[in-house]
Amino acid sequence: MTNFELIAGQPSLDLVNTLDWRFRESGPEELLDGYDDLLHFTEQSGLLSQRQAQTLRRNTSRSDAVRALAQARHLREEAARIFYAIVDAQTPPADAIKKLDEHLRAVQANRTLRWASSQAELAWPSASHPELPLWLLAQSIVDLLTSEAAGMVRECANLECRWLFLDTSRNHSRRWCDMKICGNRMKARRFKAQHRA
Repeated sequence: MTNFELIAGQPSLDLVNTLDWRFRESGPEELLDGYDDLLHFTEQSGLLSQRQAQTLRRNTSRSDAVRALAQARHLREEAARIFYAIVDAQTPPADAIKKLDEHLRAVQANRTLRWASSQAELAWPSASHPELPLWLLAQSIVDLLTSEAAGMVRECANLECRWLFLDTSRNHSRRWCDMKICGNRMKARRFKAQHRA
């Protein structure tokens, strides 16, 4: 099972980053290899509880798992198109927004209003529905897109990596997905190039 590097500061951006090395010439690396990876990612992101993830592992059929994983990857790629457009100061593609809206409609159709502990709350009708991780991720994407934080979305300066993150640094100057990963790697490249010259 993959342990995900959650460096983005927001689950929807970490989801986009699950297609690692997206811009590498030799091709990307898929980190969501199976439904169990999707559950682990959603749990590690804090969207699913450990109990919910265990329930889904036990109760999801193979065909439902395959379908939910395919939909989650599709959602990820629509989110990637939208967020990379934002980073590049472009208008996100209308068809990507439309597809995200379709996911949002599924989220809304599967939530119910109930009264609990002296207040109203939105709840999921079943913690064992195979698409629950998908709904939680879609809601996370919409929450970010409709917040002021959408203006803080940045990408790693390593052009092969370009992982997304929220730049919450004091002067909004964060350049790397993670200084220990791409930051050190790029510094080492520059150092070698300077000493070769």
